[in-house]
Amino acid sequence: MLLQPSSRRSGSERIVGEGLRSFVFVGFVTLVLFGALGTRLGILQLMQGERNRELANENRIRLIPKRPERGKIRDRKGRELATSDFTYSVFVWPLVQTDPEWPRTLQILSSILQIPESDIQEPLEEAGENSPSLVRISQGLSFAQVVALSERSTELVGVELDKEAIRSYPHGELASQVLGYIGEINAEEYAEKKEKGYRLGDVIGKSGLEKQYQEVLHGVWGGQQVEVDGAGGVVRVLGQKPPEPGDNINLTLDLDVQKAAELALDNRPGAVVALDPKDGAVLAMVSHPGFDPNWFARGITTEQWKTIQTRKFPLVNRATRTFPPASTFKVITAAAGMESGKYSPDARLATFASIHGVGSWNGAGFGVIGFRQALQWSSNTFFGQVAVKVGTDEMLKWSRNFGMGEKTGIDLPSESAGFIPDPTWKRKVFKNDWYPADSVMVSIGQGAVQASPLQVAAMFAAIANNGYRVTPHLRKTEDPPESYRTSLELKPSTVKTIQAGLRDVVTSGTGKALNVPTLPPSAGKSGTGEDPPRKTHTWFGGYAPFDKPEIVVVAFGQNTGGGGGSTCGPIVRQVLEAYFKKNPVKKKT
Repeated sequence: MLLQPSSRRSGSERIVGEGLRSFVFVGFVTLVLFGALGTRLGILQLMQGERNRELANENRIRLIPKRPERGKIRDRKGRELATSDFTYSVFVWPLVQTDPEWPRTLQILSSILQIPESDIQEPLEEAGENSPSLVRISQGLSFAQVVALSERSTELVGVELDKEAIRSYPHGELASQVLGYIGEINAEEYAEKKEKGYRLGDVIGKSGLEKQYQEVLHGVWGGQQVEVDGAGGVVRVLGQKPPEPGDNINLTLDLDVQKAAELALDNRPGAVVALDPKDGAVLAMVSHPGFDPNWFARGITTEQWKTIQTRKFPLVNRATRTFPPASTFKVITAAAGMESGKYSPDARLATFASIHGVGSWNGAGFGVIGFRQALQWSSNTFFGQVAVKVGTDEMLKWSRNFGMGEKTGIDLPSESAGFIPDPTWKRKVFKNDWYPADSVMVSIGQGAVQASPLQVAAMFAAIANNGYRVTPHLRKTEDPPESYRTSLELKPSTVKTIQAGLRDVVTSGTGKALNVPTLPPSAGKSGTGEDPPRKTHTWFGGYAPFDKPEIVVVAFGQNTGGGGGSTCGPIVRQVLEAYFKKNPVKKKT
């Protein structure tokens, strides 16, 4: 019996010991869990606190961006060629895509804005639903669209309507290829420019001066930083940064001369270039057919795009594209002949009906003539003989000296270099030798020779300014004329002989269209280029006043047919008349 209490005590002791061990175990586990939790909190607070605060801010802080006003583009007298109008645009918070009502919102937006739902959805998906910035989905809204969106604003969660600057070209198609056009940044362009502060939905220059001077014209984004609640509503404005407008640029273009050149070329496909021969400043640059850059600035419609497609390459600037320069090239052949030492300025040659298979345009030749008469009557056989005798190296040298076969360096994003063929090229391409007939074709600017109206204008400028090659440019600067020109080191006798020949072209040759009382004495040269089976290309380049040139004008007609003097001569005359009406020549006392 005495053993029973003892047995009971032993059992109680075992039960008490087990309870104590359980308590210790639970305490240990709890301690470990709280320790781990404390450690995690420490890591989150101390080591990752900044990053977590950023994530939290991204959920409650949004940026309402304000696009900067694009810098203006003005002509040499300060008249606006590209400016800004203010219009309404629609923006959407990317986060709204997670809202159950988004499909309905998308449908309403598509109906009011008259754009496919996919065109609204695509930029939002590109930005990503966690993007803290608004995404523009449409701009240039009509009054009716603004009213419709305002009336249904309570149904359009996450949609913002705001006023912003939109590009405007007050003269429509005028100088369209020079000014270029703008458009919304694409994915590839965004990847390239995002480090410079560009955003999805940003607008950038796509061609012309808009592209060339994008960084100057663009400006810096501003906006409001706001705090939003869980529903995306704005609770308060945290800060504001005004956008910085882009810088304005002034051009060398003269609006009056540009308008005159546009009217003179009319609807003919081709180009007109007017330069100041002293420094290469571009006074006018026209290319037809053209386009209205306002269409692109406001978001081009299907109908507008169809209209553009019905025209023959309206986005191409023919002033900087190359074609056979025809007889205008004889200026270079004349310079090569006299500068080579093979011919004196007074040299005379018998001309023929044809030479090496290349005929005279009059079918008979012009008898024995010199350089002046050869330019006056545009003798193919005279200049063909000159080119054969001076050789391909000398012809290539002087072609290069005058800027042929290489870019002029004008401040535009795209320009063709042109081409001057030589024996090496012919052997490589045609596996054939160079023959005298090839030299004759080069001498008259035919065959594989290619030059742009801009290059031809620079060539005429070099003769007009007594032997300086100029760099054409469109942006007006305070730099002296000397910084844009390089001496060709032509003999004065060479320059004077060519100048006299070009004057004879106007007084009694193929350029009589310029021999009118409405102009001061002028000089020039015609050109008619074969382009079988199509109609001929036509050219005329001229400058005035003859004794102290102020302006060079080159007109080019693409497959217009006819002769250079009769087709393009009147175009040049009209441009010169417009210029001298605004800049009358002072009579000598």
